[in-house]
Amino acid sequence: MTSTYDVVVVGAGIVGLAHAYHAHRRGLAVAVVDHADRVAGASVQNFGHACITAQSGTALEYARVGRSHWLDLAGKAGFWAAEAGTHCVARHEDEYTVLEQFAELRGKEQVQLLDRAEISSRLPIAHADVVGGMYMPTDVQVDPRAAAPAIARWLADSGVDFHWRTAATSFTPGVVHTSRGELHAGTTFVTVNHDIDRLFPESAERGGLVRCRLHMLRATLPLRAPLPTPLFTGWSLLRYSGFENLPAVADVAARLQAEHPEYVELDLHQMYTPQSDGSILLGDTHVREITASPFQSERGFEVLVTEAKALFGVDRVDVTERWQGTYCSAPGSEFLLEEPVDRVYVATVTTGIGMTTSMGLALSNVDSALTPVARRETRPRLTAHN
Repeated sequence: MTSTYDVVVVGAGIVGLAHAYHAHRRGLAVAVVDHADRVAGASVQNFGHACITAQSGTALEYARVGRSHWLDLAGKAGFWAAEAGTHCVARHEDEYTVLEQFAELRGKEQVQLLDRAEISSRLPIAHADVVGGMYMPTDVQVDPRAAAPAIARWLADSGVDFHWRTAATSFTPGVVHTSRGELHAGTTFVTVNHDIDRLFPESAERGGLVRCRLHMLRATLPLRAPLPTPLFTGWSLLRYSGFENLPAVADVAARLQAEHPEYVELDLHQMYTPQSDGSILLGDTHVREITASPFQSERGFEVLVTEAKALFGVDRVDVTERWQGTYCSAPGSEFLLEEPVDRVYVATVTTGIGMTTSMGLALSNVDSALTPVARRETRPRLTAHN
């Protein structure tokens, strides 16, 4: 077994696979280490939605840069990807005002504002409360259960070594110490999501990192027509950084707090993504804890089903699967990037945008770490930014 590599990536989630992909593209000898026997965790528990347009700042840059790599990998690794875009329905005037402000800010190439008739004709939703909507054409969608595993298989077939069921235990310059012995690495990327607190607890504590657990469902609904794209609602306007500074967002937040305080307590995000088999992923709620509780209340699932019935005007939601997704979360930040040991780089997405930003984030990290001039000029020993 080879034990010396140009790059070792610890963590086979989508962020780690993206780092392996970009290092492999440079023609480097690459290994991936993961304690599990396959891709698991947040990378297969999510909506499969590369929500590009609704980001801002660094996250928006990563998302835009990563878009072409998602599509490139879909072709190479053979997984389904759709340049579907995203619709958002407004069911109150204050929500539509947010959409108007966002459309004015981003322009017609990124956001298409839709009136009530247009959004109603595009989506199989109940019409009674619809005010209008928007379409964001550059967003991309994949099957979350297929995409990351397919990338891992393609990388393995292309010469990247995978050390499954192997736990990284500690790091010294040039060496990754694992449960199966030492791997020697010129550069190491540690991409273990919320489990960073098990390898570098000081970094996690300093950044306020916790685990965010979710209610998620897969279901079939008796819709009059298929849902054509991922679908946002008014609750989505409270979740993404691209909306947060728009003046009308405060009005939406205040109204939803007054009308649905119990939903605010659940930290609801009412969102839907259609799958290639005709099912729809419904989500989600959010609870943040350092140690994720294994117990999950039924209330979150009840809310997701109730709101889906109301939005789509159907009398039943046939749930086929339910699960508790978990991802890393930190207050006031979207990324934790550090170099705690020389040439060992921590890369953690600290909110639920790992699928969206992974490809661009990894490209930036690989270029910075492996380009000597860029490393000297732009990479401080410890960095944390949003």
